[in-house]
Amino acid sequence: MRFTIVPCLLLTTLAARSQDADNEFRVYTEHPRLILTPQRLRLLKRERERESPRWKQLDVLVKGSASLPEPGFALALYYAVAGDDAAGRRAIDWALGPGADLRQLALVYDWCQPVLSPGQSTALAAKIRRLLQNPAVQNVARERDRILAWIAIADDAQHSEEVPLREAAQQWWQKQYAPALDGERAASLLPEVYPLLEILHAVRDNLRIDLRESAPGYFAHLPKYLIMGNYPAPYRAPENEFRIPMYLGGFEASEARPDLERAAIARAAGLSMVAYDNNGLENQFLQGWLIQDRFSMATSFGAPYEFLWANPYQPGLSYFQLPLLYHDENSGALFVRSSWEEDADWFGMHGGEAQLFHAGRVTVVDQTASRSAAPKPIQMGQTSVIFGRTPVQFSREGGTVLVIGLKPRHSYLVETDDQEMQAAGTDRAGTLVLEYPVGRKAGVRIHESSEQTPEVNPEVSPEAKHGKGGA
Repeated sequence: MRFTIVPCLLLTTLAARSQDADNEFRVYTEHPRLILTPQRLRLLKRERERESPRWKQLDVLVKGSASLPEPGFALALYYAVAGDDAAGRRAIDWALGPGADLRQLALVYDWCQPVLSPGQSTALAAKIRRLLQNPAVQNVARERDRILAWIAIADDAQHSEEVPLREAAQQWWQKQYAPALDGERAASLLPEVYPLLEILHAVRDNLRIDLRESAPGYFAHLPKYLIMGNYPAPYRAPENEFRIPMYLGGFEASEARPDLERAAIARAAGLSMVAYDNNGLENQFLQGWLIQDRFSMATSFGAPYEFLWANPYQPGLSYFQLPLLYHDENSGALFVRSSWEEDADWFGMHGGEAQLFHAGRVTVVDQTASRSAAPKPIQMGQTSVIFGRTPVQFSREGGTVLVIGLKPRHSYLVETDDQEMQAAGTDRAGTLVLEYPVGRKAGVRIHESSEQTPEVNPEVSPEAKHGKGGA
C-alpha cells in the first residue's frame, strides 16, 4: 500500500497543477454571457409569463419611467427578459451617454446585443476599452467591473481578453485575494460580498473555473455569515421590510433611517450565493432565511436584483435549526443571538469593534472599560460574553463562554474546578471560546501564558466545534 499510494498522490498533485497551468482564459460563449445563463433566462421569462410579483414590480418601474439608480442594469435586464426594444434602446442611450459605470456598461453591451446597431456596438466596446485603461485602486468591486467588461467585449478573433483574465485569475485572485479570504478578509461586511459573487458567476459560466476552490474555508462559512451578520429586528420601510447588516460605528434603528441600498445589496449577495450552488446544504438554510415574501425588495434599486436572483421555487430549510453562534477564528468575526426571534438580543464582533443590539438599538461596546473594572458578562441564551482582563475569574453552569478583548493569537491557561489545567489560544481578534457541559457548575480562572502561539487552535475542547461558523 505504501508503495502504490504515494505515486498516485504525486500524480494527482501534478495533474492538478498542470490543469491549472493549462486553463484557457478565452471566452467562447454566446451573448448574453454575463449572469443570464440559458437556464436563468428561461426561469426569468417564465416569471414574466406567470406575471409573478417580482416581475410586476420591475415592470411597473420600467413602464412608469421611474428614476432608476442603476438604469443600465435595470433596463438591459428588462429588455433581455421581455424583448422590449424600447427598453433596450433606453439602456443603450444611457450607456453611450456620459455614464462611466464599467459594470453597467458591460451588462448593456452583453444583454442588448440584438438591438445594438453595428456602429453603436463599436462605439460602446471602444468606450469600455477606454475605461479599462484607467488606473484605479485595486479592490474587489473594481476587479469585478474589469472581469465583467473583458468577458462582455470578448468578440475579437485575437482573444484580447485572454491575458487580462488570466492575470485576474492567477495573479489577483489566486495569489492576493483568495489567500487573504481565510484570514483578515474572512469577515468582509455583507454589502462587500456581492461583487465577489458576480465574479464567481461570470468566471464559472464563461471559463468553467470555480474560484471557490482557492478559498474553501471561507466559502463553507459564507452562507451562515450572510445570515448571522444582520441585526435581529427588521427595518420596516414603505416598500418592504429590510434586514439590516452590521454597521461599523453602530446604528440606532429607532432614531435613524439606515442605508437601504446597502441593505438591498447585502440581500442580493445572499440570493446570488443560493443561485450559485442551490444544492449546498448551507445554502438551503440561507434560502430559508431569504425567501420570505415580506423581504422581497420593491425599491427602484432593489427590485432588479430581486427579480434577477430570487428563485421562489427553490426549497429552503428552516434557519431555526442553525446554531445561534457564528465564530470565524481566522478573521475574529463573531456573532451570537439569544434566539431566532426578531426581538432577540444580538452581539457582534467585526473589525475589532464590538456591538450589542437590544430593543432596537445598537450600542458600540467599550472593550477597554473592563480594564479597570470586573468584567460584566453579556448573556445570550446559552452563551455568555465576558470582557477579558487577565487573570479572568467567573462561575459557569454550562454552555459557551466567549472571552473577548484578550491578546490576539496568544496562548492562555484555563483552569476549571475539578479539571486539569488546559492550554487554549485566542483568535485573530483576541477571542477565547470555551465550551462546558450544560448543568455543570464550576469556577473558571484564565491566566496568560508566557508563550505566544500564532497558530494555536482557539478551541479548548472538541466539544466547542459546534459553536463555530459551520452548521
